[in-house]
Amino acid sequence: MNGAESLLETLGHNGVEICFANPGTSEMHFVAALDKNPHVRGVLGLFEGVVTGAADGYSRILDRPAVTLLHLGPGMANGLSSLHNALRARSSIVNIIGDHAGYHRGLNAPLTSDIEGAARPFSDWVRTSPSAETIATDAADAIAYSLPGQIASLILPADTAWNTAKNFTTPPSIAVANPRPVESSVIEAGAKALRANGPRTAILMGGRALRTAQLKEAARIAAVTGATLLSETFAPRTERGAGIPRTINVPYPVEPAVELFKRFDTILLVDAKAPVAFFAYPDKPSRLTQPDTTIITLSPIRGDSLQALTDLVDTFGKDVQNIKAPVAELDISPQPSGMIDKKKLAAWLSGAIPENAIVLDESITTGEGFWNQTACSRPHDLFSATGGAIGWALPTAVGAAIAAPARKTIVLESDGSGMYMPQALWTYAREQLDIIVLIFANQKYQILRDEMANVGVPDFGPKASTLLDIDRPEIDWVALSTSLGVPASRVETIEDLAGAFASGLADAGPCLIEVPC
Repeated sequence: MNGAESLLETLGHNGVEICFANPGTSEMHFVAALDKNPHVRGVLGLFEGVVTGAADGYSRILDRPAVTLLHLGPGMANGLSSLHNALRARSSIVNIIGDHAGYHRGLNAPLTSDIEGAARPFSDWVRTSPSAETIATDAADAIAYSLPGQIASLILPADTAWNTAKNFTTPPSIAVANPRPVESSVIEAGAKALRANGPRTAILMGGRALRTAQLKEAARIAAVTGATLLSETFAPRTERGAGIPRTINVPYPVEPAVELFKRFDTILLVDAKAPVAFFAYPDKPSRLTQPDTTIITLSPIRGDSLQALTDLVDTFGKDVQNIKAPVAELDISPQPSGMIDKKKLAAWLSGAIPENAIVLDESITTGEGFWNQTACSRPHDLFSATGGAIGWALPTAVGAAIAAPARKTIVLESDGSGMYMPQALWTYAREQLDIIVLIFANQKYQILRDEMANVGVPDFGPKASTLLDIDRPEIDWVALSTSLGVPASRVETIEDLAGAFASGLADAGPCLIEVPC
């Protein structure tokens, strides 16, 4: 058995089932080893950002890692924007990054680069495997390190893959540590703040705290104390809709966010960070809370948020333990008709989302009203842009759809962002993934036009406009999608959209609908 084969044996033995890959020469022994391993499935992406984005989506659904296979430093560099988002989403990913054989590196061949140095800012753990004899142990370490919601990058020199693993007998098993329990003093501090000033207290939820079990515990606390449930502006996965407690989403623009936080003297953080502005703006604060706000970390990032909230409930005794968490009731907006605009889209979407769907929202300016309009839709999971690197939704949907093949995946995508990684559509077609893509086409980077005003430049001329518009030439999404194997159509009215969407729901494969807005 060679090193690559021992690596695959270790991955499969420890529950890794998917390898999203864009391989090159240095990774050929790993590719060949896939044929000998029944446990790990290979999925090809035509661009490394699709590969790393798919791994992010897979982990957001299953809370366990997929593996990526990337080709040396430049291949990894192509995937870094999606890795940035995955890092912010606290996804579990194991990157296998090929490198030159050890004896070849010193020759400074064209693809030689500092892979470790490039990987570190986008990884929680980095290691280069020194030999075929260590690769199995290194792989087990990488998997174990990734499981709390972290990114592990393991660099695989080519000779490490092709040399014989002479001492390999059985793959090592990983041991995963449980999250550290929250100290009782922290729980008591949170309870004290809620008892003293509940209506002036916010419980800010993020990360894995935005799952139904945690939301219900927090909602019980809020119902008794008068506290307000907030959710981070951009969370990796929020379970929401009918039957699930509602939260107020922290606004993206600075001014309404600051106004929201003026209502609170205390913020309890549950798997969330203290709120700050997405960007710095002239004459606007970077911290969204008031200077004298008390901030208590009830459950740290990657902590056991459910246990922390359960412990907090217990401190209130029967007052909270016996209360039923208030949840959203199904409330679908009246369905509009006629030509499409943003308000009609939001109202239509409130009734269009099917039960148990996975919705990835990168609609940006078109979707300004989507959050509120869909808060009481049928229950669904919502993915959002955790790291702010745009173009994430199309590739992340690959992993989500593979992780949950029995669920419908819906991508709400702006046309500008969609052009960052349209190669994802090819993987949709090859794998016949059950994904509906809505492309909102306004032929401009409208978010950047808005940001020009936010940074104090409301008036700009034709040269600036050429960098903010994408209408010369207009992108033909129907032709582009069809060329990559995904059936597509263009609609003009709400009635047309509803019909095309219904057809997509009835079909088990991918489709794309171009929506003018």
